Amino acid sequence: MMRLGTSGAKPHQDHNACLAALTRCFTVLAIAVLCPALPAQTPAPSPASPGPRADQIFTHANVYTGVPSNTPFSSILREEAIAVRADRIQAVGKTADILKLKGPQTQVIDLGGHFVMPGFNDAHVHLADAGLKKLTVDLTGVKSLDEFRNRVLTKVETAKPGEWILGGGWDETLWPVKALPNRWDLDEVSAGHPVFLVRVDEHMAVANTRALQLASITLASRDPEGGHIDRNENGEPTGILRDMATSAVRAVIPKATREMRVQAVTLALADLAEHGVTSAQDCSSVEASCLAWEDFQIYEDLEREGKLTARITEWLPFDLALDELKTRRDSHPQSDLMLHTGMLKGFLDGSLGSHTALLSEPYADDPANSGLARFEAPKLNQMAKERVLAGFQIGFHAIGDKGAQMALDAFAEAEKAAREQKVKAANGGDDFRLRVEHAQVTTPQQIAQFKQLKVIASVQPSHLLTDMRWVQERLGPKRLANAYTWASFLNKGVTLAFGTDYPIEPVSPFRGLYAAVARKSENGQQEFFPDQRLTMDQAIAAYTTASAFAEFEEKEKGKLSAGMLADFVVLDRDVTAVAAEKVLNTKVLRTVVGGKTVYESK
Repeated sequence: MMRLGTSGAKPHQDHNACLAALTRCFTVLAIAVLCPALPAQTPAPSPASPGPRADQIFTHANVYTGVPSNTPFSSILREEAIAVRADRIQAVGKTADILKLKGPQTQVIDLGGHFVMPGFNDAHVHLADAGLKKLTVDLTGVKSLDEFRNRVLTKVETAKPGEWILGGGWDETLWPVKALPNRWDLDEVSAGHPVFLVRVDEHMAVANTRALQLASITLASRDPEGGHIDRNENGEPTGILRDMATSAVRAVIPKATREMRVQAVTLALADLAEHGVTSAQDCSSVEASCLAWEDFQIYEDLEREGKLTARITEWLPFDLALDELKTRRDSHPQSDLMLHTGMLKGFLDGSLGSHTALLSEPYADDPANSGLARFEAPKLNQMAKERVLAGFQIGFHAIGDKGAQMALDAFAEAEKAAREQKVKAANGGDDFRLRVEHAQVTTPQQIAQFKQLKVIASVQPSHLLTDMRWVQERLGPKRLANAYTWASFLNKGVTLAFGTDYPIEPVSPFRGLYAAVARKSENGQQEFFPDQRLTMDQAIAAYTTASAFAEFEEKEKGKLSAGMLADFVVLDRDVTAVAAEKVLNTKVLRTVVGGKTVYESK
């Protein structure tokens, strides 16, 4: 039998020491049992006692960690080197200290003093749409109706008989004569092919006569709910279809083959990697209101093959039946940090460019029109409540102020019901992180309601670079002050998450950073309410930590610190230290996802 007392110590002293040790053990055990939601993170090894060796060490860098600094010289902690083990950051610190974690198999990469920051997390993209756009007629940036028609004609000349001519990206506000195209413009160059071309904002399209015939859109057709068919003075459809009016044509267009979708997704993922986007929150296909479930299955295949080069949170359609939503959510592990389903995306209105965003007062340049509503409020509120009670996060597309109010009212009812029934959010907490996507026109009273309800403003700052040319025409000077008010959101304490709406805007996050900090056109000639500028630190946070928070993943990514996922980008310049206009020309030198380099510049 072992004696308690040894080496001359008194028995009661050893007894007390044993009790203390047991108490510590039970405390650790209690924390593990009572706090299962806390992520298991291995403390960063001390360089003096390194423990496991790093798989990779990135040295001699200017590391912008995203972690707030306690020093008066910088708001964000800066370091020199990163050690990576498996898919996580093992340690960050001085190069000399981090090199102590080097083992015989460790790969050491000297970054030559370049700027390193957390990988961009684009909070709003449409990946399959972006890729398919690359495979069709790209009308982005066309400067006239003649150029528009010539691009269609070029495609017609190589098309198979009867083949649909599809494309998008046109913007009539760039043309000398800012009139919308019509079906007769297309008939002259389409040689009998059905043609369907989507405007840059994806909320309007033009179809030629053959496409309208196939979709049974005639003089007698009625406007669908949430849509509008433009007509001439004789009541004939002009070919311009707004929002839900495009559905009839989309329904008769042959669906893209699986091979085309794989090619499209692969192209879009390559675009993300080249621009430093390591995470994407994706409504894969705008054209089907996120119903393209086959795109998610393609992501699953790519993940199994080790070819998924960005972390994807795939949104589900808000208006899908609740049982089907649950089935899709349960079909893939939510714990998979590379791929899983996320929030439910619903459309409440359209866009300012197409005069379909829902406004509380009529458009300044279209006094008979206040936009198009996709839902009646009672139905919307009931559906939102059912889905929140089922544990889903919701994000509503709402660009106009009336659309935003519909979203906020639905969220208020849903949150009240959840509190009454003690329903928890996706992370087990009581913050459902409900989101308004776009939130382009919002009143000060609505911003206060965002804060009260803890609603996230998920915005795309690069839209301002496109919209500032014409948005005053739509809103008028008085209402303009309530548009794109990002600083007002932050000043009120509202979480602001950034994205691009790719492919409606290019996926480059540097355009978004520039728009947020400069509030000027890309040529620097036009300025838009400079009092709403953000600091670069605020803009970066919106693209990283806040975007991670918006998808319940702030404990996994958005900062470069021990235990976080090793997702980061290497840039050719320190975007926090150069003039705003120089941010636009930033190049990505390396993109790293989970410790793997998925892009390296040549």
